[in-house]
Amino acid sequence: MKPEISIVIPAYNESDRLIAPLRKLLDFAEAAGNFEIVIVDDGSSDGTAEIARKTAAEKPTVSVNVIRYEQNRGKGFAVKTGLLAASADIALITDADLSTPIEEMPKLVEPIRDGKTDVAFGSRALDRSLIGTHQPWFREQGGRVVNFMIRKMSGLNFTDTQCGFKAFNMVKFRPLLEMMTIDRFGFDVEFLFVAKHNGLRLAEIPVRWNDVEGSKVSAVRDTRRMFNELRQIRQNARQGVYDLK
Repeated sequence: MKPEISIVIPAYNESDRLIAPLRKLLDFAEAAGNFEIVIVDDGSSDGTAEIARKTAAEKPTVSVNVIRYEQNRGKGFAVKTGLLAASADIALITDADLSTPIEEMPKLVEPIRDGKTDVAFGSRALDRSLIGTHQPWFREQGGRVVNFMIRKMSGLNFTDTQCGFKAFNMVKFRPLLEMMTIDRFGFDVEFLFVAKHNGLRLAEIPVRWNDVEGSKVSAVRDTRRMFNELRQIRQNARQGVYDLK
C-alpha cells in the first residue's frame, strides 16, 4: 500500500543523537498508521546508517528505508535524495534531532492535504514564544543577519527559510527536484525559490522548536557560503535553470 506521508531525515555523523529521536518517530509512525520513514546517511564516518537500521528493526511494522552513500555531499543533496526516494504524495523533511517535535507535523501537512498550499515550512521567527530552548545569543543574532541577506538577495519575503521542518506536495514538487543545484547550506532557499518561481503556493507556519546541542552549522563559514550560494541562485534564475521545460 502506498504510504500517506513520507518522513525524510538527512543525517550526517548522528550516531550519538539519532537513537532517541528515531524511536520517537517510529512510535509516532506506528500509531499514525500508513507512514514511511526515509533516512539518508550523508557519507557519515560513525556508523549512523547501521545504528538507524538497528533502531528501525525495533518496529518492524513501520516502513523504514535507510539510504547511504560514501562521500559527504551536504544536507541539500541528502534531502533531495530522500525526497526522490519518497513514495507518498506528501513528504515532510525533519532534522535528525527533532528540534521541531514531530507532533507539529499536522500544522504543515494539513494545509497541503486540504489543497490550501503546495509547500509548507516551519518558522521559528513568526512566533518566538514557541521556542523552548533558544540558541546562544550570537547564533540568534547571526541568524537575523543571514535572514536579512536572504530576503534582499532572493526576494523571498519570509522570516525564516532555514528551519529544517518542511512539507511538500510531491506531485507538484518532485518535477522541480532535478533543477536543484545547491547541495549544502543554501538548499532551503533554493527549494523555496524554485517552488515560488514555478508558481507553487508557499506557506510559512510557526512551529515549536528547541535548540539541541551538536549543531554542525558554523556561523562564519556558512554565512560566507550562503552569500555565494545566493549569488548562484540569482545567476541560475537569470539563465533559466529553474524554468520547467
